[in-house]
Amino acid sequence: MEVVFLIFILVLSIFLGFELISKVPATLHTPLMSGANAISGITLAGAFVSAGAADSQMATLLGTAAVTFATINVVGGYLVTDRMLSMFKSRSATGR
Repeated sequence: MEVVFLIFILVLSIFLGFELISKVPATLHTPLMSGANAISGITLAGAFVSAGAADSQMATLLGTAAVTFATINVVGGYLVTDRMLSMFKSRSATGR
């Protein structure tokens, strides 16, 4: 029964996330990306704690995978945000 509830929560969050993102105007994407990067940083901190837990080897492996994926997410998010912000700079400010 618990697995069915968790699957329901997953499907509901996917649907709500898609609906929310599809309704965001283009001018708000950069601030939302910055906020998502901050949340991903918190996820990275939790992944460090999980990787450092010496409960079992499986927990350490899963924690290490979580650190890897969270790091990719944070770095990629900041690169995308930087690129998006560079699109708003005037040509005279960039020296081109």
